[in-house]
Amino acid sequence: MNATPVEILDTLLGYLGFVAEIKEEDHDGNTTLQILTNETERLIGCQEEVMDDLQYLVNRILSAQNPPQPRVIVDVQHYRSMRDDALAAKVQQLASAVRASGRPMQTAPLNSYDRRIVHNVFKDDPELTTWSPPDDARVKRITIRKRPVRSSPSQA
Repeated sequence: MNATPVEILDTLLGYLGFVAEIKEEDHDGNTTLQILTNETERLIGCQEEVMDDLQYLVNRILSAQNPPQPRVIVDVQHYRSMRDDALAAKVQQLASAVRASGRPMQTAPLNSYDRRIVHNVFKDDPELTTWSPPDDARVKRITIRKRPVRSSPSQA
């Protein structure tokens, strides 16, 4: 019998000695496991590594049970969602500067999760596009620049 994502996370937290309530939420077709606890700082960790590691472990266990499984997001007290909103607001400020000056600008170095958020913010933007280098670095900067102007064929 395969364990549910909530059961997997609850078991991991129990083995680690955490007392927490876990709520499963659905956001835009993605499953988020929201951890509600009094030990928020310990579960988030310095630079979010504990929260990221819990997410990695839950997804690895789910994948081992029954591949391919949709990925789940692990969040602690809505920390990740608030941080995602703040990141989106920050890149929108950069976008305003790019629109005003016409010059490309770069973000601070971002991990893959954050880069995905930035690319998704601009995926449907008619004026701006994003680019990140194709190397294997863990953290990379994203360049936000204006889309090339496409000339329409002239009518003769």
